[in-house]
Amino acid sequence: MLESENPKGPLFFMVLSRTPFILQIVCGLILGIFAAFVYPYDTTVIPTFGVIFVKALKAVAPILIFVLVSAAIAKHKSGMQTNLKPIITLYFVGMVLSGGLALVMSYMYPSTFSELATNANVSAPQGIKEVLVNFVTQAVENPVSAFINGNFVAILLWSIALGLMFRYSHDNTKRVLDDLAIAVSGVIRMVIRCAPLGVFGLVYSSCTQEGGFSNLLNYVHVVVVLVVTMLIIALIINPVLVFLTTHKNPYPLVFKCLAKSGTTAFFTRSSAANLPVNLALCEELGLNKATYTISIPLGCTINMSGAGVTIVIMTMAAANTLGIHVDFASAFLMCIASVLCACGSSGVAGGSLMLIPLACSIFGIPNDIAMQVIGIGFIIGVVQDSCETALNSSTDVIFTAAACERAERKAANS
Repeated sequence: MLESENPKGPLFFMVLSRTPFILQIVCGLILGIFAAFVYPYDTTVIPTFGVIFVKALKAVAPILIFVLVSAAIAKHKSGMQTNLKPIITLYFVGMVLSGGLALVMSYMYPSTFSELATNANVSAPQGIKEVLVNFVTQAVENPVSAFINGNFVAILLWSIALGLMFRYSHDNTKRVLDDLAIAVSGVIRMVIRCAPLGVFGLVYSSCTQEGGFSNLLNYVHVVVVLVVTMLIIALIINPVLVFLTTHKNPYPLVFKCLAKSGTTAFFTRSSAANLPVNLALCEELGLNKATYTISIPLGCTINMSGAGVTIVIMTMAAANTLGIHVDFASAFLMCIASVLCACGSSGVAGGSLMLIPLACSIFGIPNDIAMQVIGIGFIIGVVQDSCETALNSSTDVIFTAAACERAERKAANS
């Protein structure tokens, strides 16, 4: 979908069109690292490429969700298969298994923070009740404000509500919605085409920012535990769930989603910004549009396996640092709470870190210590948050594709 079948024009654009898109992104990655080593002093031109790319993705994401979800629901007819139930089931089963694995990894390879970060001046929820209240409050926000603030919970709710009402509108109105969805998707393809340049700027910024990757040296152990846990989820747990759903070799699908969705999510560090990429990938995979136009935005809101991993491991590390003995029952309670609260974490960089104080409160860890743990989370976020977002976002497509494959298999056998 991102390549032209019959490229015309200057030789450069013909070569660009015939070059695999993932290879273009890899080239942007390599050039970003090379430029950072050769000339690490640019603070305006090269970093701006990354900033503009992320802002463009975030700018089109709200209208994209609103239009696609509304149009999909408006066109839905009674009896039409959307496969949402198995997708939501996969989302929650995946999150529970991810949180459980994070807990096991925390016991097997306990992490501690030799020194807690300072100046972590952020606000965070104090209990599950507050998380739920905030979620409901976001859901009923004024739609205009939701678009301005990027409140995807409210945008999703309004798009569903209006889509349900549009089901009773005239056919011409539904055609307008469908045409608008096609037009917005075209704009999305234009933005995604700039991903290699955006990755170039984002990688350059990561390599040249103050402290760079050297800040990670103080927290190597917890970073390794986090990354290894997420890799196990991405390469073992998710494929097992896909195999149980489709009864087919899951790895071609898993690797393709990790390459095309996970790569861009890794650098944008925002599930919301990666929504256009995921929707384009679903179209490329030939999935049911009535399914993925709803399941992908929904997954961006509730499917947070990586967030659950981060909350569990960081909280257990804080408990280990303070010498707090945690029995398995309490740890399991924290794990379940983390999985549930991860569903409400925002689809932006560092969103899951804001829920660490909530998990810490289960073990009686003081709030000021929990805030310092959040500070550490931002330090290691150059790796942790990138891997977390890549896992969260690519899993949305993987589970959606698995559910669609399952539906096709059942239809063929019936």
